[in-house]
Amino acid sequence: MEQVDYIIVGAGYAGVFFTHQLIKEKKSFKIFYDENISASQISAGVCNPVILKRFNTFWKSQEQIDYLDVIFKEIETYTSKNYLIDENVVRIFHNDSEKLQWTKNSQKEDLQSYLSLDFTKLESVENLFGAGKVSQSCRIDVSNFFIDMLKYLEDNNYLVKEKFNHQLINTTSNSYKNIRFKNIIFCEGVASNNNPFFRHIPIQTNKGHCLKIRLDQSVDPYIIKKKHFLFNLQDDEYYYGGTYDRFDNSDDINKASFEELENGLRELYKNDFEIKDINFAFRATVADRRPILGRHQDHQNFYIFNGLGARGVYNGSYFSKVLFDYLENDIELDSEIDVKRFY
Repeated sequence: MEQVDYIIVGAGYAGVFFTHQLIKEKKSFKIFYDENISASQISAGVCNPVILKRFNTFWKSQEQIDYLDVIFKEIETYTSKNYLIDENVVRIFHNDSEKLQWTKNSQKEDLQSYLSLDFTKLESVENLFGAGKVSQSCRIDVSNFFIDMLKYLEDNNYLVKEKFNHQLINTTSNSYKNIRFKNIIFCEGVASNNNPFFRHIPIQTNKGHCLKIRLDQSVDPYIIKKKHFLFNLQDDEYYYGGTYDRFDNSDDINKASFEELENGLRELYKNDFEIKDINFAFRATVADRRPILGRHQDHQNFYIFNGLGARGVYNGSYFSKVLFDYLENDIELDSEIDVKRFY
């Protein structure tokens, strides 16, 4: 029987970023991936320290920003690529009062380094009231990040391409099929609701749709945000999305969400465009907007890493290190993220 330090269940941002911590520290592991497209894999990958509805920031924003550069430079040592794309978010103002609120919030101590007063006038999209630039924002190359990381994991015999069956865990011998493990980490996103060990944790599903589009005319080289994000993927292909729906759990494209995206794009971009693809997936969110990390109340080597929400890159990268330090270096978890808050 094979012996590993860790089994990881799930290969979205949480699972993949945690594998990096194990690779870096030379731990043995297996990661289970059912090959279904996850919310992480179709996400925008935007790393934005500002909540763009209210022009505020969020908990530990600067710590998460600072760690992004660290972790992606570490990952580059074995993928030979850095997936960070140096593009700033620009938020189009809906009216003059939003512009005034931006200016007012930019004077706050925790927002001074994010809300630029260098207002931007975009040439390619409708922005009558101009736009504000978010300093220190960026995005990642989501597609190539997952392609390359999953290939690296497969090539090095870490990846198991099959659906994980919780019923086959032997809690007495700490084994799964022919693998004996020291610890098991569940990074399953919304599938956590079907996990017999953690299904009592209140993971909420949030369905999101996004479009891949072709534009007749290129747009300004930013991550443009009004109702949704618009940015260039490659050549004349662009990303536009995504929607947020807490009530639709159907496994199909939602017509209303599609129309929301199409109408939003027409309002923003006045030239011709072609919709090449539409995708949807379910984000794992939590009411208190904090990720969920920590130990099962009964099974002392069973852990959860979940609830990354719409900030998957930030939360996945930063808290993967927090979780590793908790497991291997006995650094206590902050009570705001500890799964114990639900016991």
